[in-house]
Amino acid sequence: MELKLWLLVLLLAIGSVTLRAEDDEDDIVEDDDETAVESEREPEPSPPPAPKVTYKAPVPSGEVHFAESFDKGTLEGWVVSRAKKEDTDEDISKYDGKWEVEEMRETNLAGDKGLVLKSRAKHHAIAGILKRPFVFDTKPLILQYEVNFQNGIECGGAYIKLLSKTKDLVLEKFYDKTPYTIMFGPDKCGEDYKLHFIFRHKNPKTGEYEEKHAKRPDVDLKTYYSDKKTHLYTLVLNPDNSFQILIDQTVVNSGNLLEDMTPPINPAQEIEDPDDQKPEDWDERPKIADPDAAKPDDWDEDAPAKIPDENAMKPEGWLDDEPEYIADPDAEKPEDWDEDMDGEWEAPQVSNTKCESAPGCGQWKVPMIDNPDYKGKWKAPMIDNTNYQGVWKPRKIQNPDYFEDLHPFKMTPFIAVGLELWSMSSDIFFDNFIITTDKAVADQWGNDGWGLKKTAEGAAEPGVVGQLMSAAEERPWLWVIYILIVALPVFLVIVFCCTGKVGSFVLRRIETAKASKFSFCPESDDSHNTRKPVSLCTLLFCQSVGEHRESFVHQQIYIHCTLRCLMFESTS
Repeated sequence: MELKLWLLVLLLAIGSVTLRAEDDEDDIVEDDDETAVESEREPEPSPPPAPKVTYKAPVPSGEVHFAESFDKGTLEGWVVSRAKKEDTDEDISKYDGKWEVEEMRETNLAGDKGLVLKSRAKHHAIAGILKRPFVFDTKPLILQYEVNFQNGIECGGAYIKLLSKTKDLVLEKFYDKTPYTIMFGPDKCGEDYKLHFIFRHKNPKTGEYEEKHAKRPDVDLKTYYSDKKTHLYTLVLNPDNSFQILIDQTVVNSGNLLEDMTPPINPAQEIEDPDDQKPEDWDERPKIADPDAAKPDDWDEDAPAKIPDENAMKPEGWLDDEPEYIADPDAEKPEDWDEDMDGEWEAPQVSNTKCESAPGCGQWKVPMIDNPDYKGKWKAPMIDNTNYQGVWKPRKIQNPDYFEDLHPFKMTPFIAVGLELWSMSSDIFFDNFIITTDKAVADQWGNDGWGLKKTAEGAAEPGVVGQLMSAAEERPWLWVIYILIVALPVFLVIVFCCTGKVGSFVLRRIETAKASKFSFCPESDDSHNTRKPVSLCTLLFCQSVGEHRESFVHQQIYIHCTLRCLMFESTS
């Protein structure tokens, strides 16, 4: 009974909060006219601006092949392509998407500019020349840059291409078929989230190139495309053929060029002979029908699967002469009905009302049941095939196109960085490209660029409490959930731990405190355990409140005092 009373009190408290919120909303509506003038006279102060982080353009701390922060505010050193895409409709074949160098729309880093893809549903292509060609020899390759999908991303990519060093490379004609060595970066369409790492491998026998794709990352990539934050993408390629892919300086994928690319770098040494054919007498049947089996004499293949139920009887009251459906007596032929064109008019069929109270109407038929003697068509049982030879496969022969490349890291040298993209979203922000052979240089560059953005974005975000408060402002009913989450555990502790014995415990301590006239708690029987003092005024206050527990407010204060006493007791 006492527990039910406590639960009732909690429900009343929650109800009062909900009603109070509704009353507040009503008061706002009623006082709207009165406060309108005051609002005009005294506009609400805007919230304080998010703390600013001082921006300083990153500077490479070591040797690099390419580094670009765009903080000069121009496209100097970059070439916008004027090419046309082949095998595409004329109206969309041009690479006429716009590029701009500007700050992000929402930024706390004044002066931090980047390259922005401005157009949607257009082809974009832009490229920049390296200080010197990158040659794959004894040093690793580290490629790194930043991306921010300011408008989210519906369908499109933000990947980068490292353009191969060829004699006919012209950046003004850069398009989708321009030879590249590596393609790396994010790409998304629909619910397919990708992080590409593709390189073009040269066949040492034929000289032809084939794209090799890294395995997919094991992590969920969705957040990086939807949170509208700046993310740092890094590719590390080592001379031992190992690779790592990082997002925000955390490894999300790794592997080895010889083991984790599709299709594999090296073809199979043996292949199936395309000219080999299965012999006509090759038997691939593991089971066959028993040739010695015979159909039993009593096996009736003609017996039906269903037979009439001989025990069935027509239900009493069945209306044999009444059809289940009749012509609608209330229906009338439409005035525009033309019998020459539409045929003879017939009223639509409706359910016969006389059948509603009867077990059935129309001709009664004996129901069908399963035939217990039904066996169906006889088939001989299956037995192991003594002539079974297994599944036939063509014989293996040496692969005439076989080669072995144990050093796929030694890729085609590249001379330029390019972005060749189609996107259904605009305002994709790129920044802080770097290509180097020193991971420490790339890390420092990332900390000086992306690290500042991360700090600034974090400073601009509200804390957890702020986010909860903002959500409750938009959805006031969340206050009830917050109260339940906070109050319910405390309430249950009080109900199950702080009733009955605790009340008498508090009263005993109060009497002891009165008699002693100073702050204390009696010594425990255990010499190793000393009770902590409880203030006399606190105990007297608890007694005072406890004598007036008939009001809800006094009950809450009494619970608080009792809980404090319990805490002193439990720690003793």
